[in-house]
Amino acid sequence: MLWRIYKRLLKLFAKHIPGYRIRRQLLRMAGYRIGEQVYIGEDLIIVDELDDRGRVRIGNRVAIAERVTLVISSNANFSKIRPFVKDIHRCIEIEDDAWLGTGAIIMPNIRIGTGTVVGAGSVVTKDVPDFTVVGGVPAKAIRKIDVSRGKAVVDIKQAANVVRL
Repeated sequence: MLWRIYKRLLKLFAKHIPGYRIRRQLLRMAGYRIGEQVYIGEDLIIVDELDDRGRVRIGNRVAIAERVTLVISSNANFSKIRPFVKDIHRCIEIEDDAWLGTGAIIMPNIRIGTGTVVGAGSVVTKDVPDFTVVGGVPAKAIRKIDVSRGKAVVDIKQAANVVRL
């Protein structure tokens, strides 16, 4: 019971406190696995059960923009249909060097690959391969990121246009 209150408070503070480093540390304390040099924008929403630990794994150098939502679990709550539908309770993995645009929604049981770019406002319902730009509702692959020259090259204008799909 005490852990649930502690986790709820940590998530609440992390959501609005200034400074991404403080947000990152508060979320680690709440039981999320977060790598080094991770940027977490304000108003990150993690939808999970308070008893959950370790169901969110965020790699190194990940950039999470403002108002991103990570859905770990969902249920019908008090609805009369609850006995007839399954509760959803899964994990989300975000690999190293990924970038989640503002307002992106990541559904349960998803792996976001290394070096992936998720366009602003996208809803990710399937795993995303490494070095892929995705966008839209539901998110679809737009292009691969060319890393053959030793550095990632992303067409920022194309990634920004994802919202208009």
